[in-house]
Amino acid sequence: MTNIIFDLHTHHDRCGHAEGKIEDYIKAAIDRGLHYIGISDHSPYFYSKEDQLYPGIAMAKSELDEYVNEVLTLKEKYKNKIHVLLGMESDYFPEYADMYRSIYQKYPFDYIIGSVHHVHDKSIFQKGRWDYLTEGERLEEKETYYHSIQQSAKSGMFQVLGHIDAMKGYLLDFHDVKTSVIEETLKVIADEGVAIEVNTSGKNKDCGGWYPSHEILERACHYGVDISFGSDSHVPSRVGDDYLEVQETLKQIGFQEMVYFVNKKRYTVSL
Repeated sequence: MTNIIFDLHTHHDRCGHAEGKIEDYIKAAIDRGLHYIGISDHSPYFYSKEDQLYPGIAMAKSELDEYVNEVLTLKEKYKNKIHVLLGMESDYFPEYADMYRSIYQKYPFDYIIGSVHHVHDKSIFQKGRWDYLTEGERLEEKETYYHSIQQSAKSGMFQVLGHIDAMKGYLLDFHDVKTSVIEETLKVIADEGVAIEVNTSGKNKDCGGWYPSHEILERACHYGVDISFGSDSHVPSRVGDDYLEVQETLKQIGFQEMVYFVNKKRYTVSL
C-alpha cells in the first residue's frame, strides 16, 4: 500500500504574514508527491466590528467567501493530481465559540484546526511575555493556556487541535514549569476524540524542533490520542516539511496510525 502523504496545515498571503498564493502551495504539494493538501488559513476575527482587525495576522471577514470559493475552484482544477482540502485554522475564544460555530456551519469545510493563540489577551508568541512573572504567575499562565485547549477540545467545533505546546516557541523554560495540566488535557482530548497535530513549524521559533514535544507525544500515545500532521507552512517551500521523519518518530513512540479528515470524516494512514 502506498504511504499516503498529507499536510493539513498551510497558510498563504491572505493572512498578511505568509508568502504565496494558495495555488503555489498546491503546486509545491504536487511536486513533493503529496496525496492530500489542506488549505487552512487563519480565521478572521469574527467578533470584531472591523472588517480586518489585525491585517498582519488574519484575513478580513469580507474575504471568507472568496477564500472558500478559491479553494473549491482549485480543488476541482487539480482533482486529477492531488486532493485539495478546505480547512481553516480557527482561533478559539470561549466567549465567541457559538458565533464562530454558526459561521463555520455555512461552509463545506473538510476539517477545522482549533488553535489557542491568546492567553489573557496576549499572543502566546509575544517574546518576553513572562520575563517579569513570578513562578506562581507562570504556572497560572500555563494552566490557563491548557484549560483553554481543554475547552476547545470539548467545543465540538474542531477535528484537529493545533500546536498544543506552541507557547514554548519563545519561552524556552516553558516545560520547566511543572504541572499536571498537560496530562489532564491529553485525557480530555482523548475522551473527546479530537486529534492533535505534529506541527513542524516549531523549528522556525527559538525553541527549535516540533510541536508538541516528544514527551507530550509519548503521553498522547499512552492515552490513545489521534495524531495528525501539519507543516504550518507560511512559504510554499515548507509544504510537507519533515513528514517522513514525523512518521518514523511516531512509529518509534508507539503510534500505529495517523489521521486526516475529508468532509469531517476521519481517515487513517498506517505507520
